Amino acid sequence: MVNDVTNDLKKSMEGTIDSLKRDLAKRRTGRANVAILDGVKVDYYGTKSPLNQVASVQVPDPRLITIKPWEKTMVSVIEKAIQISNLGLTPSSDGELIRLPIPPLTEQRRKDLVKDIKKVGEEAKIGLRNQRRDANEMLKELEKEKEISEDDLKRGLTKVQELTDDFVKKVDELVGQKEKEILEF
Repeated sequence: MVNDVTNDLKKSMEGTIDSLKRDLAKRRTGRANVAILDGVKVDYYGTKSPLNQVASVQVPDPRLITIKPWEKTMVSVIEKAIQISNLGLTPSSDGELIRLPIPPLTEQRRKDLVKDIKKVGEEAKIGLRNQRRDANEMLKELEKEKEISEDDLKRGLTKVQELTDDFVKKVDELVGQKEKEILEF
């Protein structure tokens, strides 16, 4: 029973870490990264579709993303979608290929991004702590219903705390790596 609770907790916490990784990948760092376009939706014949489903997205050099729509008629639609996405990027096209230059980040923008990333990391930690609380409550309920012994409860609570500490450390590492990446010139 205790193992079931801790295994479920571990899976749940891994999901939180995966979500954090995806969220951090979308953040601009001054370098070209196609993940920053993941949230851009394009109106494709009346349906909102992810950009990577209507065009080929590539990074030919560290400061440029190129977007080659599969249909020439989509060029202006994609440009408009990028402009309204609040990425702070200005697309330019030659009618076939859209170029998205990635400007270097200003010092103030870097500080704002770091602050934002720390906030996202803290939200992930709060999620982990909530998962810990739920697992602890489940263990206490099992002990109350006499399905596990008091010793099993103590071992379970210790294991839950160890898992939480490990995952909080992973969050700190991910946020630290991203912070270093942003502050790098």
